[in-house]
Parts: sequence; structure tokens; C-alpha cells
Amino acid sequence: MTATPRALVIGGSLGGLLAAAMLRAVGWEVDVFERSAQGQGKHGGGLVLQPDVLMALRFAQLDPDRLPSVPSDDRLYLDRGDRILQRSHMPQAQTSCEILYRALHGGLPRARLHAGRTFVRYEQEGQRVTAHFADGESETADLLIGADGARSTVRRQMQPDVAPRYAGYVAWRGAVPEALLPQATREKLDRAFVFQQGDGHLLLAYLVPGQDESVELGERRWNWIWYRRVGQGAPLNALLTGRDGRTDPASLPPGAVRPEHLAALLDDARQLAAPSLRVLIETTEAPFVQAIMDMEAPKMLDGRVLLCGDAAFLPRPHTAGSTSKAAADALTLAMLLSQRQAVPDVGLAQWEQLRLTAGQGMVMAGAEMGDRIMGLSRF
Repeated sequence: MTATPRALVIGGSLGGLLAAAMLRAVGWEVDVFERSAQGQGKHGGGLVLQPDVLMALRFAQLDPDRLPSVPSDDRLYLDRGDRILQRSHMPQAQTSCEILYRALHGGLPRARLHAGRTFVRYEQEGQRVTAHFADGESETADLLIGADGARSTVRRQMQPDVAPRYAGYVAWRGAVPEALLPQATREKLDRAFVFQQGDGHLLLAYLVPGQDESVELGERRWNWIWYRRVGQGAPLNALLTGRDGRTDPASLPPGAVRPEHLAALLDDARQLAAPSLRVLIETTEAPFVQAIMDMEAPKMLDGRVLLCGDAAFLPRPHTAGSTSKAAADALTLAMLLSQRQAVPDVGLAQWEQLRLTAGQGMVMAGAEMGDRIMGLSRF
């Protein structure tokens, strides 16, 4: 390994930025390559600040207490008629993916962030790995980290037969400025993480900071998620075919969903959703949708190439663990490599063993939880 070890991170969203931040914290030189020319700054979803994320931020000397977040005190369970079935005290804090992205992105040197660079393939010779890009350029380092998400190009080369599997349902999502909601709704739901469980569907909502990162009363946003069953094949393909006529196998962003599917969503909300949650859906300017997937890679390591975050394991969102798992992948890697500087291959082998076990457990737990919630058979 070179005197100052170098890593190439493929993927510039949260998983890649976490990997870069952790390795930099233990003295590595790290370059991040993102295929989007604009980077990955637009992350509209909410995010529960799990302990692994907080620990990783502290390790990288990024003070999590300075991260804008909104506390929730209770879990609130509503029925279809808007009656409170149960209230459980469970304090936690929520932020947004976009806020965490900006904190991590801003903590890395601009010269080490490379947008508009599409990774094509890697090759290894001895203890060095070379990444080749679509522009004809290449980079060589001691380590290559595939943090390029569920449709990872790095994983496709390492394990071409591994791909996400549709779980049988989708998540509709949206975010609403709380100032747009009726005062009675705001008072009823304030400081709560809210759920409505129905027959084959689950609707939940929680507060996150506002678009300008404000956490002041009246300036925050309600983030909502509605899990709905959609048949595989033609029904799913129709839903994921956007206004431009193109079909995406995984998701459609805000503004891309076809009008007839938005109309059906609103009609279903009027029939099934509790009024306090229905108003969130009706007030959302541009809901978006993603297919819920399962995926687990049988290995995470190929010589000096490894997979982090959703590139290796895709847990269902019920675990609230996707970003948490990426943070733990990155933090564990940095700690083991810092302890095994003279024999990094031993540290990498230990890392794979630990993180395979963690990833397998999270995918299994998320699948069992999601199938039970959605009333799907495991057979």
C-alpha cells in the first residue's frame, strides 16, 4: 500500500460520501466519482437520525448537533376515522436526506469531488486497482469502493447475477410545508411520528426541517410515505411509466408521475386515508413513487474492490436502516483499516465478514416486517 493510501469511491450520494468521510478521518486520500453532472444534491426524502449515522458524523468530526432536525416525542396510531388508537412514547429526531447530503458534501474538499464521471469497469493488478470511466480516463488506487446504489455498476462486474427483486408493493412519497395544513391538523400531529395501518397498506408521516433547513414552528415540512400493493409486471410497469413515456424499473421522481396515476392516488386517499393524513397527500404538489425491492449480495469484497451501502444490500425502508447501514459499513471499514495499516487485506476480510452478517440480518428483518404489514405471503 502507498505511503498515503488512496481510495476511489464510485457513487456520490449518501453512501459514497459517508465512505469518503470515514476514510479521510483515518488519513486516506479519497476521490469521489459521481455519474450525474449535477451531483446528487436533490434528496427530498425524510431520514430518521439513527445512532450509526450520529456515530459516523462524530467520527468524521462533523458535529451532528449542528445538523438541522425535528424531534418527535410519540408514535401516534390513527384509524381510518382519524381516531387515536394508541400513543407510545418513543423520542427520536428526523432530518432530510438533502440536509445530510449537504453536510457530508461540504465536509469534503471540492477538488476531490468529480461529477459527470461515469464508471465503466475496474481491473486489478497485485494490490492496486484501476477504475476506467466512460470519458476514456482512468484512476489507480489502493482501494475501490462501489457505493453506487441498488443498480451498482461495480456490483454488476463483481456479481453479474445479483439484482434487486420486486417485493410486491410501492411507496408513494411527498413532502408538504406545514404552513399549508389546517391548524387543527398541525396541533393534532405535532411532535408525533404518525401511522395508519390498513388492509394491505400503511401510511405514515413525520416532520422534517423546511426547504431552507428551518426547524421553526410553521416553517417545517411533513414528510409522508404510503405503502401500497401493486402487481408485478404490467401493473407496475404502467405505474412506473412517466409522462415522457419512458419506464423506469425502480422509481419516478417528483413531476414525472402520469396524471391518471395521481388521480387514482387521490381517489384512494379519499376512501382509505385518515383525514389528518389524507390532507397531506391532497396538499402535496408533486408526489413521487418508488418500487420496494429486496437485494443481498453473497459477497462484498473482490480483492481491493468492495461494495458499501445499497450496492451490497437493499433493506426495505421499514427498517429505517438504509443510511444507517451505509454509515456502519463506512465506519467499520475505516476503523479496521486504521488498525490494520500494515496488513490491510486482513482488515478488509474482517470487514466483509462483519458487514455481510449485518446486511443479511437487516434484509431478512425488513422483508419479514414488510410482508407482515402488507399482508403478503412469504411463499
